[in-house]
Amino acid sequence: MHLNDMENLSEQIAKHIGEQIITGELVEGERIQELRIAKELDVSRGSVREALLLLERTHLIQIYPRRGAIVSEMSTQQIRGLFDSGVMVLSFIVQRISETWRVHEAAVLQEIFTQLEQHAQQGNAEKFYDVFFQYMAEQHDMVANPYMVKFYRELLPSIRRSYFLTLNTSKRELQEALELSKLLIDAILIRKSQQATLFMEDFCRHLCNLVLESLTRMKQIELAWARRSRR
Repeated sequence: MHLNDMENLSEQIAKHIGEQIITGELVEGERIQELRIAKELDVSRGSVREALLLLERTHLIQIYPRRGAIVSEMSTQQIRGLFDSGVMVLSFIVQRISETWRVHEAAVLQEIFTQLEQHAQQGNAEKFYDVFFQYMAEQHDMVANPYMVKFYRELLPSIRRSYFLTLNTSKRELQEALELSKLLIDAILIRKSQQATLFMEDFCRHLCNLVLESLTRMKQIELAWARRSRR
């Protein structure tokens, strides 16, 4: 775990555990072993407990009395709920960006699209979506609504966990996401806030469908292995 002077110890532990969940190293239903993590990171169990309370806000884990912290399930219902919530807050964010961006922001948005284009050409879905969703998380000045920004930042780790399932999807699907992002950015730059929110909805719907397809394939593989192991 790399230390970051801008974050306290519990925040860094939470980020470390969160990355293990996002990348699938810790799987749904798995119990978070406080003692193992404390030994692994050479920190106190109290710091780990505090980290788990922070992590619960991101919906990556659930904490139960007497059972401890459990990695949250990934189900079709939960993915749909996640993206329903994500669309709501992201539509608000792009509406505010469309209405409030200043001259220097145009160059930033164009640079963001250049990065998205490069990652799409390379077929790097993880970096593509990281750039897109992280940009939205950093626009607190333009959004000027700390409640919405906080809500979105708490959803972001679960959104990252969901699109981590899509890393093996085709370049064609990534190209379609790039085209939707271009429509979205163009709408922002001409201050068409209603169009921007519609394109954001399309972008999220496209990604949600990819995640659900990937989740279905993953569950089918797990079921096949379970059947084989019972023979």
